[in-house]
Amino acid sequence: MSLKLKITLSALAGVALGLAIAGAHWFRQASGARQAELPVYGALPEFELVERGGENVSLASLRGKVWVADFIFTHCAGPCPLLSSKMSTLQKSVRELDGVRLVSFSVDPERDTPEVLAEYARRYQADAERWLFLTGPKEPLYRLVGEGFRLAVADGGPQAGLITHSTRFVLVDQQGRIRGYYDGAETGTADALLPDIRALLAD
Repeated sequence: MSLKLKITLSALAGVALGLAIAGAHWFRQASGARQAELPVYGALPEFELVERGGENVSLASLRGKVWVADFIFTHCAGPCPLLSSKMSTLQKSVRELDGVRLVSFSVDPERDTPEVLAEYARRYQADAERWLFLTGPKEPLYRLVGEGFRLAVADGGPQAGLITHSTRFVLVDQQGRIRGYYDGAETGTADALLPDIRALLAD
């Protein structure tokens, strides 16, 4: 089975999983119910990518931090500006919380070099210590999104210029485990994330 097919099948399974768990999460938010402990949806595999400042960032270097991931590309004319605006709002909301990071993964690493990501980050006043922008080789990055985060990603090719990717935010705990999925297209994403971030910090 080819790598592309494996990633596609994994991503499709991840879409179904994401829809189910996101529905459960938003039901808890709407009903006001809170679980004593956030569920664990799986552990991320090890990875190492390049941050906009040029330094390497790995899963190991994020251990001990609670972090929120999203998936964007800098020339996106679709949902990416909205996702990044919401991350910017979240950055303001967590600025007083130690041990929290925001991590944006480029799904167009061939064009999104560290220099391009640095310019993009400046548009959103991203704090380099708090909000990371990661890029790297396309194949392992897509495998990480599809098999690690269990989210969809597909490149329409250089001529199409379209990249299909998830608009979900993913909450990751200090051990590198996925603890929540949140719909970045919905209003109130930061408000939904904050209680769960605080709960993980209190663990």
